[in-house]
Amino acid sequence: MTSSTESRVASAPPAAGGAPRGRVPDFFIVGHPKCGTTALYLMLRGHPGVFMSEVKEPQFFATDQRSRLSRRGEQPSARRPRTLDGYTALFAAAGAEQLVGEASPQYLRSRAAPSAIAALRPDARIIAILREPASFLRSFHLQMVSSRVETETDFKTAIALEDDRRAGRRIPRGCHHPDALLYSDHVRYVEQLRRYHDLFPAEQVLVLVYEDYRRDNEATVRRVRRFLGVDDTHPIETVDTKPLNAVRSRPLHQLLGMGRRARNNPAAASRVEHVVNALTPSLLRNDVFRRRWHKLVYARPEPPDEAFMRELRARFKPEVQALGDYLGRDLMSTWGYDELD
Repeated sequence: MTSSTESRVASAPPAAGGAPRGRVPDFFIVGHPKCGTTALYLMLRGHPGVFMSEVKEPQFFATDQRSRLSRRGEQPSARRPRTLDGYTALFAAAGAEQLVGEASPQYLRSRAAPSAIAALRPDARIIAILREPASFLRSFHLQMVSSRVETETDFKTAIALEDDRRAGRRIPRGCHHPDALLYSDHVRYVEQLRRYHDLFPAEQVLVLVYEDYRRDNEATVRRVRRFLGVDDTHPIETVDTKPLNAVRSRPLHQLLGMGRRARNNPAAASRVEHVVNALTPSLLRNDVFRRRWHKLVYARPEPPDEAFMRELRARFKPEVQALGDYLGRDLMSTWGYDELD
């Protein structure tokens, strides 16, 4: 093994009994969500010199972002390991010559993740992706509804609920990530980046702009490959992930979620969730029923309320200006904020 390869193959600290734990990732895609992290994860995964865990978003280091259910003692699943042994097991299949990475978009907002990553892997490379704030939050709100974290399907109303929710009011029953519903807190881009820059040298942190990424997937992925130090001439199979649908029927969407929960974490699922899971697979094998079900449950999102989007951009203009200054880039023009009154 060459010295350069040896530097890549880093293990976590030894366990209490002295046995070494497995590989700790060489790089982390830290977020934000709805900014192309899934597509980047998939495209990097196609490179022979890169190993990405089968599980996207293990969220291991974002201990402050873990759900209320987990804090109440819910059994962690293999997809969300809570021990270092369980986490490093996600990368056990990586070859010695491969770089190892994972993608958890929760890490950028997390206050705990940067220091936890730095403690185990101070030479890690960090990749962050930022998106124009108003469009980011609109897409993120759709995800929260789809994930059954949010029950308010109107974006403008959900934003208006932030003050109540910060005070612990108007939080959906059973919501397992109430902090995620404080939408404006996600748009603290400079603060979030500084947490990584304070711990990692500048050359180990790559900040991408989502709009550049959307405009030219291949160029961005090659830039990421060069940043990671792997061959950037290997062919790239571009990925275009499907946009989220809006939820038309919350009760039916909830039913689907119950079955999914029973499949993904059977130890934590209720009896009712197991019954739902036992019934729905047979129904969903019927193509006609599946298409009708989908039309009942989901619809294309309504066009954005442009007046409200402009209002949001006015609110976030100081953050965009500060971020542009921080990165040394004219994001006011890139994101159209120079056109605001």
